[in-house]
Amino acid sequence: MEKILVISETKDGEVKNPTLELLSYAKNLGIETCAVLIGDSVNSQAEVLAGHGAKTVYLAEDPSLGLFNTSAYTTIIKDAASQSGATQIWFTTSELGGDLAPRIAARLGVGAITDITKLKFEGHDLTAHHPAMASKVIQECTFEDEGIRVLSIRAGFFEISVPEPATPVVVKLSIPEKDLHAIVRELVSESTEGIDLIEANVIVSVGRGVKGTEGVELVRPLVELLRAGYGSTRGACDAGWMPHDAQVGQTGKKVAPTLYIALGISGAIQHVAGMNSSKLIFAINTDPEAPIFNVADYGIVGDLFKVVPVLVEEFKRIKQCA
Repeated sequence: MEKILVISETKDGEVKNPTLELLSYAKNLGIETCAVLIGDSVNSQAEVLAGHGAKTVYLAEDPSLGLFNTSAYTTIIKDAASQSGATQIWFTTSELGGDLAPRIAARLGVGAITDITKLKFEGHDLTAHHPAMASKVIQECTFEDEGIRVLSIRAGFFEISVPEPATPVVVKLSIPEKDLHAIVRELVSESTEGIDLIEANVIVSVGRGVKGTEGVELVRPLVELLRAGYGSTRGACDAGWMPHDAQVGQTGKKVAPTLYIALGISGAIQHVAGMNSSKLIFAINTDPEAPIFNVADYGIVGDLFKVVPVLVEEFKRIKQCA
């Protein structure tokens, strides 16, 4: 019988939306699901996980786990996998999932499929869709052996279900001894504008077409008005106009918001690979032949410095009428 173990991700002590997406999807499949919860002072989140479908929550809570540590997290997840009897282990496609999914697969002596956008199930067999070659092709991947399946799944492809009151069975896990080979002393991160790009329902991204920090500031009112994540191309990041954590693309974050607004972005394949799963794409560019218009659902050929202020005023008017 199939059993899924979802590896939870938290931020500021709260479970992140991509984890809730995986739990909701697993619940809709009718497959028994449990979750791993790791961190410092995160036990209150066990009920959140249960409300979205986790029957059992394997909890590792300790001040030493407040900062991510590869060795400790790997040991904890392997322990949870053994105790749970899971046939599948699900990670989100993120920095954490990218680090841990292959490590767990190696520890268990099984294969892993990463960056999945779609799953098909036939009993214990499954087929996973994996974008390749900058999303120009979609690979259909399967597992040859009968062991545990290790997967990492891209955010934004599954809906979060309405939570239901539930009390989980909580199993406390042993805390590994401190790993003297690698000690995490501090975590320093850049903050993207607006909300987390991975969780954003709307993303406004800028490219070299904004021409500098003044252009970035011109767009900011639109980001704030839409309560959007503020993204960027690699070119704008490398120029120092936007933080590198805002980069969307093949070497940045892969996002799938409901609405993606591309401002001054030519549409290089490396950037498109990170955002072409968006449900609706709207682009503004002065070049009518810009590749971004090949993937955009709607577009305006025009100067963003003239169009964006008009958009801001129009959205303000719509909000006032709502």
